Amino acid sequence: MYGWMVTARYYEERLQEEYLEGKQPAFDISAGPIPGELHLAAGQEAAAAGVCSHLDDADTVTAPHRPHHVAIAKGVDLERMTAEIFGRRTGLCKGKGGHMHLFDSAVNFAGSGIIAEGCPPAVGAALAAKKRGEDSVAVAYLGEGAISQGGFLESLNLASVQNLPVLFVIEDNDWAISMPKERVTDIRNGSQRADGFDMPGKRVDYDDACAVYEAAGEAIGRARDGNGPTLLEVQVHRRMGHFMGDAEGYRPEGDSERAKRRDSIERMETTLQKAGIDDDTIGDIRDRSHQRVDDAIEWAKDQPEPEPDEAYDDVFTNPPAGWTPNTKPEQAESTGGDD
Repeated sequence: MYGWMVTARYYEERLQEEYLEGKQPAFDISAGPIPGELHLAAGQEAAAAGVCSHLDDADTVTAPHRPHHVAIAKGVDLERMTAEIFGRRTGLCKGKGGHMHLFDSAVNFAGSGIIAEGCPPAVGAALAAKKRGEDSVAVAYLGEGAISQGGFLESLNLASVQNLPVLFVIEDNDWAISMPKERVTDIRNGSQRADGFDMPGKRVDYDDACAVYEAAGEAIGRARDGNGPTLLEVQVHRRMGHFMGDAEGYRPEGDSERAKRRDSIERMETTLQKAGIDDDTIGDIRDRSHQRVDDAIEWAKDQPEPEPDEAYDDVFTNPPAGWTPNTKPEQAESTGGDD
């Protein structure tokens, strides 16, 4: 878990450096090696490591728009994920999905930029596993600002009605984009949403990976045994803005610094030291994690960009009758239907 957490933290820090290249002094979201938005999860590592420690490749995980720490803990290919973020042809989705829409079928991982969108697919994966008689589980991550979304609440209902092997994990980082939690949610403890759907709900008040590991182990064990879904909320902290370039003027003075003092990685290092793990071993894990990230970024930056014509590949549409890759638009006739 410590290795995953250190990898995820350094990954976000390195992506921040790469992202800001060419975007300053006047911020230009389209400039630099990583165009578009970038949402980083530094400070939320414990929620990923503690849960994903109980999973294997056959289990399904869906993540929201801040997905990198979860992807790393689930075992997503780091080089191909990085290439995707840089928009390269060898990325997980050929450079077309970007950092919010990661997909790695080898480990059953998917992400989405739509709030709470991962909940219905996770429920679907859990339903499929149950119908096949498999002991696989599904995990859906979402933020505390998403717990009033219809897709989330409908997913809780279906998971409960069908007694499905799915775990919903709310990452409470105190901020729903730029709104404090108390302004957008009627309850302080998001796990209470479980009460209306006859399923267990539990909150971990500190971003402690070991505490998350224990809570998730109980929930995932119950799911694998056929005893239905669980809703888990984990208190984490957001060390960076909602997105890169966020001026964070909405955060009270000192809030960012207070968040940085609640460091789950430092807490894990203390736990390891108390367990008798020497500093050299801890340092070696950290060094290897950093090297892995640096190697992935350098590899991704060396990869080719997609050719413009590749924009027409992998598109879900019905081409007009007679269309070929070399047909000019005015030469094709519309089918006028959905065939």
